[in-house]
Amino acid sequence: MTAPQTAHLHASTGTLLEDHDVLLLDLDGVVYVGPDAVPHAPEALRGAVDAGHRLGFITNNASRPPATVAAHLRDLGVPAADEDVVNSAQAAADHLARELPAGSPVLLVGTTGLREALTGAGLRPTEDRHEAVAVVQGFSPDLGWQQLAEATHAVRSGVPWVATNLDATVPTPGGPAPGNGLLVDLVARAAGRGPDVVCGKPERALFDAAVARLGARRALVVGDRLDTDLQGARTAGLDGLLVLTGVTGVRELLAAAAHERPTHVGRDLRSLGDVHPAVEVTVQGGTAGEEVVATCRDAVVRVQDGRLGTGACGAGPDGLDVLRAAASAVWAAADAGAALTGDALADAVTSLTAAG
Repeated sequence: MTAPQTAHLHASTGTLLEDHDVLLLDLDGVVYVGPDAVPHAPEALRGAVDAGHRLGFITNNASRPPATVAAHLRDLGVPAADEDVVNSAQAAADHLARELPAGSPVLLVGTTGLREALTGAGLRPTEDRHEAVAVVQGFSPDLGWQQLAEATHAVRSGVPWVATNLDATVPTPGGPAPGNGLLVDLVARAAGRGPDVVCGKPERALFDAAVARLGARRALVVGDRLDTDLQGARTAGLDGLLVLTGVTGVRELLAAAAHERPTHVGRDLRSLGDVHPAVEVTVQGGTAGEEVVATCRDAVVRVQDGRLGTGACGAGPDGLDVLRAAASAVWAAADAGAALTGDALADAVTSLTAAG
């Protein structure tokens, strides 16, 4: 007996631009990496704006103020107004402003972007832990031992502690580097407790704020991280496009948990102009040990006895149809209790890499 599955990528009815009115874009690894634009990103986003779409830039990086980020985007040729940038520093400052009296001193563990967000929310950034009534921690490439020690002492004293995000890494031109999550973990281990509140992705507050600000009716989240961008899209009930220009690769995509799977996959932002194909998935027999078959246009992938095999390998116009079918097949197998792990997952990645 053949049982249809739903744990797979979605088809678009037209191009992704035709199906959506607002793009909610992650920045690092999607639009730029460090000082440089991701290839094809500025042209794709100018095309989206020319077609009448609004752009929102949703970032967990709290190190720079929105105006600085928007200026950087414009320098790269990306159309961006200051108010189009929504970051986790703003979300953290807004949360604290709701909890504390105006003018309250908050220990700042971060940099200019977080300082400006606190001030803009009517709070007073301080470096004196003795007067602070709360701690807020955001990413800064210049964060040193002294700031981390002050944060630890304040957190141990019991004052509320808010983290802008828990991203383990940030993309850099040389590859992933330590992110705010690892720095938060240092304080947590030294203080003996974790943050009271985490703002930013994958929490839905950033997405809800951006949807409201931009008046979106059919927003599309675009990101390169499963555990922030795409999990956040699912949390907020929005479609999510994973682009393969940042931290997520084939292995991570195949191993994606149900709550962080994208609805679409593309190589880069040019995929916004593509019609995304349907993936048909069936499980022969409907039990964990049976064969899962996924078909995406001319690509056919099977998972059986804990192993992935490729049949027809039609790559499709963008070369990703085999990967789309493979991800959907592996996800269906995992949901049926037969996840690929260890050597089987490594072999699947190798075969897919060889296939294109």
